[in-house]
Amino acid sequence: MIVALVVASALCHATWNALLRLERNKDQSLVVAIIVATLIATIVATVRGALGATLFRTLPGVAFTVAAGAFEALYFASLAQAMSRGRLGVVYTVSRGGSVLVVWPLSVALYGEIATGASIAGSSIVLVGLIACGFGAQAAAGKQAERKGALAWSIACACAIAGYHIMYKAALRQDSNPSACFALSLGVAAVINVIRLKAPDRRALGPLIRTHAPRLLLMGLFCGGSFLILMEALARGGSGFVITLRNVSVLFAAGLAWWIGERPRRLELIGALLVAAGAAVMAS
Repeated sequence: MIVALVVASALCHATWNALLRLERNKDQSLVVAIIVATLIATIVATVRGALGATLFRTLPGVAFTVAAGAFEALYFASLAQAMSRGRLGVVYTVSRGGSVLVVWPLSVALYGEIATGASIAGSSIVLVGLIACGFGAQAAAGKQAERKGALAWSIACACAIAGYHIMYKAALRQDSNPSACFALSLGVAAVINVIRLKAPDRRALGPLIRTHAPRLLLMGLFCGGSFLILMEALARGGSGFVITLRNVSVLFAAGLAWWIGERPRRLELIGALLVAAGAAVMAS
């Protein structure tokens, strides 16, 4: 059951990232998608509450959820910057694969998850995959395929991903409802991201919604769905296991990169395969 949830989440996540890559105004488009996803999560949490579910049992659960929202805000901001500078395959592989290398040690230290031989071997494979992808991106940069800063923003994105995974798991260990946890955290992220936009960019949100409503709605649906499913998986399994297995999404992202017209270099494809293989080894 956990594996099915994680794979479904991975496919949804890679899809909304591909849709974001197609947008010209990535920062504003991302903010609109976050708002849509927040509304979806709020509806789901409200229905669960009406059916008798306890949304938050403890104040620490609320605090960890708010902290997750802060990391989500950093994630969305850094993702928009990375996608504005780099191609989908590179940004996605580095951000998702890099987060694994941060989450596993923290999961072992904070939550007592076991560091097995498989997890160590898998981490090594993921690291090699990231290096390969990085070299591929640098080679492409010489041909103006990547703008300066794409890898740096992707690494920042990876750290933010690791942060919200750890905070989500901490909130869920306080018996917080997964849907309520995600709705609150995403609401925090939405508010932060709206505030950080410059006044002209905030005024541009209305015209953007009117001209791109169908695609932005679809992006928000996939974004919200990917995280809601992820929360259910995190409630059932270890954070290190879940985020590692979820990185099979780099293969989905590689396929979607071709669909949106990008042509990954050979080293980048090898790197994506290694990251996915390393994730599979770690999750075994």
